[in-house]
This record gives sequence, structure tokens and C-alpha cells, in this order.
Amino acid sequence: MKSAMISVAGPGEKLLVSRNAHKSVVAGLIISGIQPVWVHPHFDPDLQLAHPPEPEDVRRALAAHPDAKGVLLITPTDWGTCADIAGVAEACHAADVPLIVDEAWGAHLPFHPDLPAWGMDAGADVVVTSVHKMGGAIEQSSVFHLQGDRVDPNVLEAREDLLGTTSSSSLVYLTLDGWRRQMVEHGADLLGRALERAARIRAAIDGMDGLSLMGREVVHPGGAFDLDPLVFTIDVRPLGITGYQAGDWLRAERHVDVGSADACRISARITHADDDETEKVLLDALQGLVDGAGSMERPPRVDLPEPRSLELEQAMLPRDAFFGRVEQVPAAEAAGRIAAEMVSPYPPGVPVLAPGERISQEAVDYLTTGVQAGMLVPDAADPSMQTLRVVA
Repeated sequence: MKSAMISVAGPGEKLLVSRNAHKSVVAGLIISGIQPVWVHPHFDPDLQLAHPPEPEDVRRALAAHPDAKGVLLITPTDWGTCADIAGVAEACHAADVPLIVDEAWGAHLPFHPDLPAWGMDAGADVVVTSVHKMGGAIEQSSVFHLQGDRVDPNVLEAREDLLGTTSSSSLVYLTLDGWRRQMVEHGADLLGRALERAARIRAAIDGMDGLSLMGREVVHPGGAFDLDPLVFTIDVRPLGITGYQAGDWLRAERHVDVGSADACRISARITHADDDETEKVLLDALQGLVDGAGSMERPPRVDLPEPRSLELEQAMLPRDAFFGRVEQVPAAEAAGRIAAEMVSPYPPGVPVLAPGERISQEAVDYLTTGVQAGMLVPDAADPSMQTLRVVA
């Protein structure tokens, strides 16, 4: 992802970035000195969930920043919601700038017509895919897809040579190529079975009291453009517990690790590799969670923020804030200061605070109460959130 970013923009140049970006994107901003112009996602206050920006959001941002060098869009999200890539690509190309898609969760999308659109089919210029997630390769297996002439392949290759390892793993290449061949020869059949399995799992979860499974009701203007049916995003608040508690219980009691958890929900997902046994393990674990939730301690309150309170002012370049003079201050004194670190609840790893952003009191309250409720922020200098690192 960093290589794609610096193939499009350089130090001090603008790049439009969807604010629900993973911390790896923010790391790219820090390393490169690129100036982010945040395009904020659409926040659902009832679900407490961010959906990807829409084409009109991108058009407005490009009109306001005609000197922007490109757009970076994140889709699908960790929760399975998807953007209108074709519409965003059209907006980008009308302004003659490239579209980079962070499609970390989309390795499976090209191989079945009943899945959301693949970035390349939808007109993106560069798509970066983490095959180790929804594909069949080992960890750290990621690929570029490139088309058109808006991003020079020689520039992309040079940037990747700058940042990539000089000791490439033959195992990574082997599993990438094996997965590619498997998908070309059998992908439609394997993913067709996975979609049938997902439909059964969805029906079973819908029948469990206290679990609210997100479905296509979120697909509407102002919400998601599409939804990956292989992702099960489950609101557990009706059980009187948090997603943190649910994730901890599933791990400790059933040895089931879910992909993401926050104050409201958990998400699990299946791939082409799942079978009847893993389907049963997941459903039995979720039913056990429903049955056992009543005996769990009531969770401490998390101060869930209003959407606009997380749209923070970018007061400095991320690189300048991160590498400048810093100090550690009590969280109670951090509001109004400029963040000098990333603070990313993990998973999913989307920073609440990015370097250079002016900290709001609502963000502080969310982080401090979240940590008390079980939120993990492993990239913060003080993961307890008693103090925050700010520009001195």
C-alpha cells in the first residue's frame, strides 16, 4: 500500500484518503510526507458504524482540492460493507487522477459473479490485495493489480523496490501462485459453495435471540453500496454485553477467534476453505455466547462519540507531527493538543487519532472509556490511555 501511495504522490503533495483507512495507510503518510485530505465515511449513528464514502463525496473533495494527485479508497471494510468503486473511479478519472483501492479484504471478489465488484473490474487504477486474508496464501502475501496509464508501472516497480524486502520468501510466491491457479480452475465452484454456506449460517444466526446480524438493510444511499455476504457482522448489544466481551468469551470458552470486535459488535467471516466442521464450530460457539451472556458482568459504559466529533482537524502533516518534538500529557489535558502518535483500536486497526490531528474531548472520552471496557490500542505509547503523546 505504501508503494502505491508514493507512486501517485510525493512529499508535501495532496492525496485524498478515506478516513476509515487502516493504520498502514497512515504509516505511509508519515513515511512519505504526503498531505492527506480526508474524505470522511458515512457514519450510521444507530449502528455506530462507518460506511465508505460515496462518489459525490469524492467529487466535492476533488473540486475543493484540484491539486490532489489521486484518491485512496478502502473497500471492503472490516465489517463487509463496500463502496461504489465504479462511481468513485468515474469521479477520479473525470479529474484525471488515479484511484488506488485498498482491497485488503477482497481477494475473493474477482472469482464469483454474486460477490461485490472487484476493483479492477470497476475501473480502479491500482488495487492492493492482501491474499492472506480472504484468499489462500500465507501471511504477508499481498499483490498489486495495475491497469491503464495513470500510474506508470516503472514508477510503481521502483517504489516497491525501495520499500520491499530484499529477501523475498519463496513460500509467499508459491502460495500466491497456488491460490491463483486454484481460483482460476475452481474458484467459481468453491466460492459458490461458500455463498451457500454463508446463507445457511446467516439463517441460523438470525434465529438466535439477542444477536442482530447486519444484512442488506444497510445498502442504501448514504449507507453501503454493497455487502460481502461472507462476512457476518453481529451486534451483541441486545445481549447486554460488548463486542469486546463477546470476543474474549468466544476465544476463552470456545477457542474461536473472531476477526474484529468493538464496543457494539463482533465480525466473523468464512472463505472458500471452510467446511461443515468449521460451520458447526462457529454456530455452536455463537449459541453458547447467547446462552452464557446472562452470567457475564455488565460492561462499563463506553462514551460512543457523535460522528462529527471524530472528524478532526488536520493541523500538521502527519510526518511533521510524528517526527517532531513531542511530550506525553495526561489524557485529561490532551483535548486541543495535536496528536503525535497513532491510536488505533485493534482490530480493526483504524486510527481514532492520527499524527497531526487536533485531539477532541470526545475522542479522548471514547478512547479512555473504551480501554476500560476492553478496547486494545497496541500502537499507543501508553496503551492504558492514561496519557497521550502530543506535539510539544
